[in-house]
Amino acid sequence: MLKTRVITAIVLLAVFLPVTFFAPVGAFGALIAFVVVFAAWEWARLLKLGGAGPVVYALVAAAALVASTKLGTGIEAPRPLFQAASVFWVLAGPFVLLRKPTLAQGAWRIFLLVAGLLVFVACWHALVAARMAGVPFVLSLLLVVWLADIGAYFSGKAFGRHKLAPAISPGKTWEGALGGWVAVLVVAIAAVAVHAFEPTLYSALLERHGALRAFIALTVLVVFSVVGDLFESMLKRQAGVKDSSGLLPGHGGVLDRIDALLPVLPLAMLLLG
Repeated sequence: MLKTRVITAIVLLAVFLPVTFFAPVGAFGALIAFVVVFAAWEWARLLKLGGAGPVVYALVAAAALVASTKLGTGIEAPRPLFQAASVFWVLAGPFVLLRKPTLAQGAWRIFLLVAGLLVFVACWHALVAARMAGVPFVLSLLLVVWLADIGAYFSGKAFGRHKLAPAISPGKTWEGALGGWVAVLVVAIAAVAVHAFEPTLYSALLERHGALRAFIALTVLVVFSVVGDLFESMLKRQAGVKDSSGLLPGHGGVLDRIDALLPVLPLAMLLLG
């Protein structure tokens, strides 16, 4: 399993990094669109659409993404998309995690199928806008989620005692979440202190909001990275599956890799808007 996981990671990085660093923004956008459409397919599967339903949903997501480009892309990305996606995560995310409704039936399934289109389109626009702001910027934005996840893993292993959401994801702890938050702040402070590869998300937040508000903004982003992770974990638990799919050997599915990014991306761009 470890060997498979490592090989898959190497292949993914071999595709993602060259496209991010060297390819035109259009090629980067095409790659992210490809990822988003597969994530939409998995979202529909977790919501238990039968037959060809997930494929149809993925095609609808692709069409919605194409149609949304008429509203603007990149640095002129439509702010209402980020606002609407952020409202979904700020309101629906915590409500679902606290109340634990059945998501794959009735009104909730309809709501999440519609909201999913918004979430995935906003995710695409946010990443394209971040890439247009520069390679260091988009990487620093992704690094918030990666550091929160890595820091949570190692802190949880070392110090984890108090379960964060035992009914949804038994492995997560409050100590782990705190460790992820600290990891993000340490790297952000270091990056700002040495003025490396600016502009980054951290330098942009500092310039726009000052130190205190930038600190609060990064904290909010870390919190919602956890919300996104737990939200997908709940979808999987209710669907009775361990992974969102088997598309990425050793890693599960696309949603398993981007779940924490889904709320963080629109929120980050909104905080900078």
